[in-house]
Amino acid sequence: PPDRAELEARAAAAQTVTEHVWVTEVRGYALARQSVGVIGDDGFGSVYTAPDGGQIQLRVERLPHADADCTDGPASGSAQDPVVTCERDGEQWYRATESGHAYARERGDLVVTVSGTPEEVDRATLRSAARAAHLADDHELDQVLPPADGDPGRRPVERGDLPPVGDGAPDNGVGASG
Repeated sequence: PPDRAELEARAAAAQTVTEHVWVTEVRGYALARQSVGVIGDDGFGSVYTAPDGGQIQLRVERLPHADADCTDGPASGSAQDPVVTCERDGEQWYRATESGHAYARERGDLVVTVSGTPEEVDRATLRSAARAAHLADDHELDQVLPPADGDPGRRPVERGDLPPVGDGAPDNGVGASG
């Protein structure tokens, strides 16, 4: 992997810090690299996807205790989506609403949350992803952080449907009838 200074520079370019970049491993899911990005001021988020379309979201943010402990505070839900389950599960809190479920744990001033919808990921798989979540080592940082070769959000996207000459209108390749 690149040296630590380069990894920290890449994290800074992505508007986060290396201490907020966490990863997980769960059978059947792979990191969707395009999902990697900043959450809030300097948090970190990513999505892991399964071939069947299932998604597990990993978020690391500076949040108050109440956002990890679902028994009280904002994480307890709202009138639109009240918490139906809130329980301690090892070092983590498990919470479920009608629309989704999540595991959350505190690490210092950070709250690490792994979430998904019950239709896409069952509780056992979500628990496995939450337990496997950890601070990225240098090799993992190199794999997860955007490359150092410029700001990927500012580079033009290569499109195959734009003609090399003319007004730049897409060539949809469909016949128009009139």
